[in-house]
Amino acid sequence: MRLVRGPGLRQRRRHGLRRALARGRRLTRTAVVVVNWNHADLTVRAARAVLADGAADDVVVVDNGSSDDSVAVLRRELPDATIVVREHNGGFAAGANAGITATGADIVVLLNNDAVPAPGFVGALRDHLTHAAPEVAAVTGRIVLAGRWASLPSGAQPGPDERALAGHDGRLWVPSPDGTVRLNSTGVRVDLVGNGSDRDWLAPADTVAATTVFGFSGGASALRRSALEDVGLLDESLFMYYEDTELAWRLARRGYRVEYVADAVVEHDHSASSGVRSDLFVYRNARNRVLVALWHAPWPVVGRALVRTAGRALRGLSGASGASGGPGGSDRREARLVLAALGDVVRHLPRHLARRRAESARAVVPSSRVDTGA
Repeated sequence: MRLVRGPGLRQRRRHGLRRALARGRRLTRTAVVVVNWNHADLTVRAARAVLADGAADDVVVVDNGSSDDSVAVLRRELPDATIVVREHNGGFAAGANAGITATGADIVVLLNNDAVPAPGFVGALRDHLTHAAPEVAAVTGRIVLAGRWASLPSGAQPGPDERALAGHDGRLWVPSPDGTVRLNSTGVRVDLVGNGSDRDWLAPADTVAATTVFGFSGGASALRRSALEDVGLLDESLFMYYEDTELAWRLARRGYRVEYVADAVVEHDHSASSGVRSDLFVYRNARNRVLVALWHAPWPVVGRALVRTAGRALRGLSGASGASGGPGGSDRREARLVLAALGDVVRHLPRHLARRRAESARAVVPSSRVDTGA
């Protein structure tokens, strides 16, 4: 892993120090981490918005083993950022951890590369966490759907990607023809079958949400370094998806909590990097949902998660019809991916049960006492 610092970083830090001393407030160093994989155009857009805002002491961009020319583009287009180059793609968790360890900042902001922060995003997260009680380990921002998900022109019909978005009630969602802006997330909750989901998913963007929330969104949040030193970083074995939910479980079981900051706003082009229904999404989402429940959730939740996951796969196999390229074939493909994910969990069950015992031994709050927002 190689690290390159931009030539303008030292000067910006000196200016930030003078501004802070002039205001007479306690210094809290803040770094923003953005992970890139083969999407330098998105990453440059996100990082430039953070740099232009000027609230961060450091902007760390991690290239996660890209196979294209991302590294050259990032170095050329982001001279004031710290560029961390990983040789292999270890998933979002590994990339984010590389960024966290590359900076000694007291507060680390995680920002998805397919998200664009509004002015004041970093400052709102930093200020809230700085003045919050010590047990507040993380804060999560207000994520608004953007790009192709935001709305449809009047009279237009949604394409297949738009139809892939479903509400918590299972109904497929169509972008609003009247331009109504919808929320992506105001934090993370976990339901009674182990599903980690975005709170206020697809709700109107002006929805008022409670400050206290179970988990943070890894795409728009800030973490207190002292809490990470206590519970550890993101779990890299998850590769991607549910890594923020798993860390939220560890934080909650160690007595920490997460809060929501409505003034910290980003616009998110949902799944622009990985795709909404890609094989990677289906497999990792199914596997990691069961794993996180198995490691942390009460046993009834684990049981329901296993039954629901197996049932989903079996229904897909038995109900699918048609050629492999049609809707039935797509259902069958997804069912096989879900079964493969479940099989991976079962094959390594002794190791996962040992992990559950270890997490319970470290916890100060029983899993049954954790408010997951279900």
